[in-house]
Amino acid sequence: MIPELRQAFNARFNSETYQAFLDWIAGQYHHRPPFRIAETPVFIPQYLKEQLEEACEELVDVIVRPDFKQLSESALVPGQIAPDETAHTTFLVLDFGVCQDENGRLYPQLIEAQGFPSLFFYQDFLAKAYRRFFDIPKEVHHHFGGLDSAAYHELLRKVIIGDSDPENVILLEVQPEKQTTAIDFFVGKYDYGIEPVCISRVRKSGRSLYYERDGRRIDIHKIYNRVIFDELLKRTDLAREFDLTDEFDGQWVGHPNWFFRISKHTLPLFKSKYVPESHYLHQLHAIPDDLEHYVLKPLYSFAGSGVIINVKPEDITAVEHPEHYILQRKVAYAPVIPTPDVPAKCEIRMLLIWEDNAPRPILVNNLVRMSKGEMVGVRYNKDKEWVGGTIGFF
Repeated sequence: MIPELRQAFNARFNSETYQAFLDWIAGQYHHRPPFRIAETPVFIPQYLKEQLEEACEELVDVIVRPDFKQLSESALVPGQIAPDETAHTTFLVLDFGVCQDENGRLYPQLIEAQGFPSLFFYQDFLAKAYRRFFDIPKEVHHHFGGLDSAAYHELLRKVIIGDSDPENVILLEVQPEKQTTAIDFFVGKYDYGIEPVCISRVRKSGRSLYYERDGRRIDIHKIYNRVIFDELLKRTDLAREFDLTDEFDGQWVGHPNWFFRISKHTLPLFKSKYVPESHYLHQLHAIPDDLEHYVLKPLYSFAGSGVIINVKPEDITAVEHPEHYILQRKVAYAPVIPTPDVPAKCEIRMLLIWEDNAPRPILVNNLVRMSKGEMVGVRYNKDKEWVGGTIGFF
């Protein structure tokens, strides 16, 4: 999207360097990510960066409102509410589709908001990998707010580990080694000392939690939570002593309730030029005449499951629980990234961290997904090249 940088990158690109790049990533933690890593980073111009930053601040203005908990209370699902909720989320991610107006200028539109951590460890590692194998100019950056990689790592340590011994801090998941995003967990383990632990391995002794490693009992003082309730509920085969709704003597780093409070449920609360029109389905007075310009999304799903792109009136009338859905105006992603065959579209995920006692979350990093399909997800980009996960250099 910065034409001169794109032209130079594409002209110098060769598949041998790309394969060496992938092999190096796989070799660092003895794990080859199962998801597709794009051939290129995305170069983002200053004016689009400023719009993204402005959009993030406008959305944060809503989330820091004194009545936000009241506004988001109905997002909590009975039976899935964890005790000892924190005053605010620790992690905030905001996904924006990159669009283009009739004059060719780019602008962002919000796709999703999540009060849940993304690939905070891996993305910095990925940016370094691109710089190692490709000629990335020094004047573009993937961090924000004056952070460099060293300061970014220190911030993550402060927020997730703090004064605890890293051994007593775990990354909680459902069979973490089998997750598509396992590379993020391995970076966290080897670079920060945070052990990825399956929820089935967590043991209880009264209100204390622990797990066993190498024949030793290791007490758990902090849980960096990556468990998604939706997935956990489906794993009836997974025997466990600990549940997310249990009280325990320890601290959540990323309290589970914020996964619900800041989610698709939040979208209708945002009023901004950067947010497409969104409605709670049960509050919709009439089906829009231009329904083809909307998408139907279930509130409680992840990885795009249950989304209906080409909505018909009967899809809406067939919904049994309309309070669990939103109708959102479609976002027209623009194919603005030239590649060797057809241009690619992209979605930019802005990563924010909210420290305890801080007035607001701050923007720290990003994640970009390139696509040539109808949606960004993997199933829409099978057998395509120059698509997949990447990083934005601003």
